Amino acid sequence: MEALISNYWWVLVALLCIILYKYILRFLFGMVIVPEDRIGLITKKFVLLGSDRELPDGRIIAIRGEAGFQGKTLAPGLYFGMWFWQYSVTMEQFTIIPEGKIGLIMAKDGSEIPTGNILGQKVESDNFQDAVKFLENGGQRGRQTAYITSGSYRINTMLFQVSVTDMIRIQESMVGIVTTLDGLPIEANQIAGKLVEGHNNFQDFDAFIKHGGNRGLQPQVILAGSYNLNPWAIQLEEIPMTEIAIGYVGVVISFIGKEGDDLTGVDFKHGNIVARGSKGVWLEPLGPGKYPINKYIMKVELVPTTNLVLNWASARSEAHNLDKNLSTITVRSKDGFPFNLDVAQIIHVPTTEAPKVIARFGNMVNLVSQVLEPTIGNYFRNSAQGSDVIAFLSTRKERQESAKEHIRKVLDEYNVNAVDTLIGDIVPPESLMKTLTDRKIAEEQKVTYETQKQAQETRQGMEKETAIADMQKDIVKAQQSVEIAERTASATVKKSEGDAAGVKLAVGAEAEATKMRAHAEAEATKARAQADSEAIKLRASAEAEQISLTGSAEAGKILAVGKSTAEAYELAVKALGGENFTRYKITEELSKGNVKLIPDVLIGGNGGNHGGSAMDGLLGLKLMELMDPHARKEVVAVAEIVETKPKPKKDNINP
Repeated sequence: MEALISNYWWVLVALLCIILYKYILRFLFGMVIVPEDRIGLITKKFVLLGSDRELPDGRIIAIRGEAGFQGKTLAPGLYFGMWFWQYSVTMEQFTIIPEGKIGLIMAKDGSEIPTGNILGQKVESDNFQDAVKFLENGGQRGRQTAYITSGSYRINTMLFQVSVTDMIRIQESMVGIVTTLDGLPIEANQIAGKLVEGHNNFQDFDAFIKHGGNRGLQPQVILAGSYNLNPWAIQLEEIPMTEIAIGYVGVVISFIGKEGDDLTGVDFKHGNIVARGSKGVWLEPLGPGKYPINKYIMKVELVPTTNLVLNWASARSEAHNLDKNLSTITVRSKDGFPFNLDVAQIIHVPTTEAPKVIARFGNMVNLVSQVLEPTIGNYFRNSAQGSDVIAFLSTRKERQESAKEHIRKVLDEYNVNAVDTLIGDIVPPESLMKTLTDRKIAEEQKVTYETQKQAQETRQGMEKETAIADMQKDIVKAQQSVEIAERTASATVKKSEGDAAGVKLAVGAEAEATKMRAHAEAEATKARAQADSEAIKLRASAEAEQISLTGSAEAGKILAVGKSTAEAYELAVKALGGENFTRYKITEELSKGNVKLIPDVLIGGNGGNHGGSAMDGLLGLKLMELMDPHARKEVVAVAEIVETKPKPKKDNINP
């Protein structure tokens, strides 16, 4: 029984050990288990050994083993030696920053923030997850310039307090104006801090402080987008962008910057106009568009560059509202009558002159009230005092041209172009208008009476003539009967004369036609004869021309051949000698005519004298002619050649 009870107790002890193992291990070995989604915050109750038993004055976080809240934390895992009687371990969840949020950090311990600053500067501490490193690196207590973005962090909440806030979002067509809450004081005579680069739109505020950024209004603005901005360091105001419509320019007046040199010269004495970036009115205006202008350091005055119409009329005003305070001009004439007139003035401000207008007047409203309104009003008042109402009305065109020229000269001095001056309605006093109306009505009635009188006189004459016309009916009827008879007789005579004239005209026409046909035939015959004569003349002329040209060509040819033959003969004579050339040509001509130089039959006499031989030759020649007539011609030719050959002298020796 005792053994059974003993076993029962051992089983109970084992079950208790299994159930309470954490506490047992914690008691025996100082074991601590930190879950995966937790961080262990340690509090040291006392120090057994060592000299550093107490925290320095003013500190609440121990980083060197002192008793108190420990800077070191336990990450998820298993730890030993954390005896419960010496250490207290608190499990805290991770610090989670959702999307679209940032975590602002306030340190409960650290160095003192320097006088004049309100935020602790950033030190290396693994995004505030290493409290020991934060304190060792000189981290300052209080609100921190640095922040943590979306994610999970092992933050020691005994040292750091985390506040979650939204990211800053600037909408489209908007601009963010920044005012910093920490930094160096703004320089004297300035209303905004100096421009600092390298801080990524104020998202790295420590870089802003490091580069000498000033607290207060900043010249740099933030455009549309999402930004991680520390609201403890920055205040942001979202305003619409400055829009300059088409037909306008924006003259910039800067309230910050260095004092720039005046760019207008000595002739312009109404304020300084400076280069872009300097304090004052900028020389270069902004064109149509949208601009991220900081309204606290710059002012943009819109100046219309199109033709601007200003109405001095109580019932009419333009969309620009520059003439909303203008009203109908009341003037007094020379004869003491007051009357009203409406005036419209068209002006134009050149783009390059817009800065001068703003530098002189400040805005377009002042230009209208200080220059245009008194100039135009006084001109027409002075002009009306030199004339009565009726004369003013009748000379409206001339006064309008005079006003245009006068106002143009005045506005040229203010860098404004006067395009045109127009006089609208002129409203004379009612009493004067009634008098003029009555006078006009009386004049018109007089004309009416005269017209009616003339009408009555005309009517009387018409009635008299009507009565006379009625009495003349019978006379006219008789006269018409006589006239009808006369015209009937005349018609009969005319008809007879017409018939005779018709016959005469028919005969004459036939004769004329015959004459014209004969004349036409004669003309045709004459024309054909002339045509044939002309054709023969042309053919004869052509043939004569052809013969002339052919003869000229043959003559030229013969002349050329003869000339060339003569030149050839002359050269041959020079080369062969006269006698030899003669022999050569005789031989050549004989050969061309196929003349036989040696006859087939030679007849000769026995005697030695020439007479006998000749007779014998003639007899022989006759005999040959009877036998062959052709042979005679050859013999005669030979005989002629022999006879014409010169006889040699006796003293010459033949070769």
